[in-house]
Amino acid sequence: MKLWHGADYNYEQWLDRPEVLNQDFAAMKAANCNVMTVGVFSWANYEPREGEFHFEWMDTLLDRLHRQGMKAILATPSGARPAWLSTAYPEVLRVDVLGHRAHHSGRHNHCRTSPIYREKAAQLNDRLAERYGNHPALALWHVSNEYNGGSCYCGPCLTAFRSWLQERYKTLEVLNQKWWTTFWSHRFSSWDEIYPDDSSVNGMMLDWARFTSEQTIDFYRAETAPLRRRTPQVPITTNFHGPHVGLDYFAFAKEVDVVSWDNYPTWHTQESDTITAVKTAFLHDLYRSMKGKSFLMMESTPSQTNWQGISPLKRPGMHKLASIQAIAHGSNSVQYFQWRQSRGGEEKFHGAVLSHQSSMNTRTFQDVVQVGHELQNLDSVYEAAVESEVALVTDFENKWAIDLAQLPQSTDKRYEEELQLPYEVLWKRGISTDIVDTRPRDWGRFKLILAPMLYLVREDLADQWKPWVEQGGTLVLTYLSGYVDDNDLCFEGGAPGPLSSLAGLRVEETDALSPQMVQSFHYRGNRFPARHYADLILPTAECETVAVYDHEFYSGRPVLTCRKLGKGSVWYLATRSDSAFWSAFLADRCADAGVAPAVPWPIPEGVSVRRRGNTIFVMNFHPHEVAFSIGSGGEVIKLSGYGFQVLQAP
Repeated sequence: MKLWHGADYNYEQWLDRPEVLNQDFAAMKAANCNVMTVGVFSWANYEPREGEFHFEWMDTLLDRLHRQGMKAILATPSGARPAWLSTAYPEVLRVDVLGHRAHHSGRHNHCRTSPIYREKAAQLNDRLAERYGNHPALALWHVSNEYNGGSCYCGPCLTAFRSWLQERYKTLEVLNQKWWTTFWSHRFSSWDEIYPDDSSVNGMMLDWARFTSEQTIDFYRAETAPLRRRTPQVPITTNFHGPHVGLDYFAFAKEVDVVSWDNYPTWHTQESDTITAVKTAFLHDLYRSMKGKSFLMMESTPSQTNWQGISPLKRPGMHKLASIQAIAHGSNSVQYFQWRQSRGGEEKFHGAVLSHQSSMNTRTFQDVVQVGHELQNLDSVYEAAVESEVALVTDFENKWAIDLAQLPQSTDKRYEEELQLPYEVLWKRGISTDIVDTRPRDWGRFKLILAPMLYLVREDLADQWKPWVEQGGTLVLTYLSGYVDDNDLCFEGGAPGPLSSLAGLRVEETDALSPQMVQSFHYRGNRFPARHYADLILPTAECETVAVYDHEFYSGRPVLTCRKLGKGSVWYLATRSDSAFWSAFLADRCADAGVAPAVPWPIPEGVSVRRRGNTIFVMNFHPHEVAFSIGSGGEVIKLSGYGFQVLQAP
C-alpha cells in the first residue's frame, strides 16, 4: 500500500474553464499526487433544484482521476446545504437559545434532529452510493465535513433531548436527585419544563453537551446508513478537527472506519516553533490513539491559512518537516486544503497547492513536489504501528465538567495546558505517548499512566486501574481529581472520590493560589514552584510522603506522595508545578517503570525523535542547523534548519 498525497479538489468551481482543469491534472502528476478529496461542498451542483439531479460532472471527474492512476475520497455534501433547501424547509435551520431561527448562511449549521434534513441528506447519499459504489477510483467515503457540536434549541431538538433524558433517568425523581435541583429551588415537575440554558444546574448542562454530541453522532449514522447498505466494501471516515468543538471524539471514533483530522498549526507566531511542534504532535497522537492505529491527515495547508488572525508563510523546509511529523506520528496521508485557490468566497485567500498565479513554478508548489517524493520513499511505514508504553488520560466529558465548575480557583483552570506539560517532557525524551480516555480498555500494554486533573471520575475507574497497578503499573494522579461523578455530583467523603483508596489519601482542603502568592516544594534536592492549586491532603499509613510544601500554614504537609500497591505504585501530586519538575519527576517514573525512549542517545532541545515500526524520524524544529552525536561510534547527525532525517532501527 502507498501513503496518500493529495488535496481537496473543488473541481466544480472550474467547470467552465477546461484549460484550468487540464492544468490541474498535469500539476497533480508533477506533484506525485495519488488521491483527491472531491465533492465536499457540492450539494447545489448535484441538486440545483429539489429533485433535479446532475451527476455528469462527477462522472467525468472520477473517470479522469482513474485514468490518471489516482484514487478519490468521495465526500457527502451535507456540510453546506443549497439555498432552495433552507427556503423550502426552514425547519432545517438551527434555532438559537432565545428562539430565533437562523437565516440561510455559512456551513455546518443545520439542525441535526430535523427529519427533513436527514431525509434529504440520506436521499442524496443513497444516489451517490448507487452510482459510484463500484467505481474503480473510489477509495474512501468522506462523510460531511468537520461536524461541530453547536446547539440547536428548536422544538424537535428539545423534544429529543427530553426523550434522551427520560431514557437515561427513567423518572423525574431520579433526574432531580442526579441534578441536585433542590439547590435554588430548581426542581422539575414536568419533562417539558426542562430547557438547557441554565449554567447553575451543572448536571443539566453536562447532559446537554452529551446529548448534543450524541445527536451529532446519530446524524452521522443516518448519513452513513445508505453507504453502509450499498457499499459495505468501502471504508468511511469524517474529518475531525478542534479538538474542542463540543463533540466526544472518542465516542465518535468508534463509528468511523479510519480516523481523519484537519491539521492547522500556527507556525512562526508568538510561541516558538518547538512549542507548536509539541502541540501538533499531541493532536496527532490523540487522533492516532482513538482507534489505536494509523490515521489520515485529511487537511493541512501547504502555505498559510486566512482565518488564524496572523498566519505567516511557512519558512523554507517547514512544510516538508510538518508533513513528515504527521507520518512519524502515525498518519498514512498528507493532504491539503486546498488544491487550487478559489477566486471568491470566505476562503479565497486560504493557501493552496496552486495559487491565483496558477503556476507550478512557485515555492509552495515545489515544496509540495518534494513532499510527494519523500512519501514515495516511505511506503514501507504504511503498515507500521506507533507503539507506546505511556498513556496520558484525557476525557471530553471531564473537560466539559471542568469548564462548568465554579471553583475557588477558576481563573487558571488550564486543563489543556496541564496535559501538555507531561506530554512535552516525554516528547523531548523521544518517548511515544498514547492519549486515551477513561472508558474500559486494555490497560495492560502500558507501563505508565498519567491522569492530570481527572475532575470527573466514573465509579468503575478505580476497579480498572487497581489490578493493573498491582501487576506493576505506575499511576500518576494530580490535584483536582475525583471531585464529581458522571452526573457532576460531588463525591461524599470528598476528593479524590473513588480514587482515594488507590492513592491512599483524602483531600481535606484546597488552597487557591493567586499569581502573586509564593508556594514551593523540594524534590530530589531541587526547589520547584507550586501554583494555582494546593491540596491539603491526609495520607493513610500506607502512603509515603515524598515532598512537602515550603510555605504557608500548611508548610511541611505532603505535596507529593507515593503508595505502593502490589508490584506497582500510585503517585499523587497535590499542586500544579512547571516543566522542570515534570522533567525530573518523569525521568524517575520512566526509569522505575522501565519505559525506554525511541533511541538511547541524548536528544537536543527542539529536536524530536519518533519511531514508527523500524523507521526512526529525527526532526529539527529550529530554524538553524543542529548537529549532535548518536551511538557510541561517534557518528554525527547534522540537521539543517527545519530539516529531518529518516533512519532505520538496528
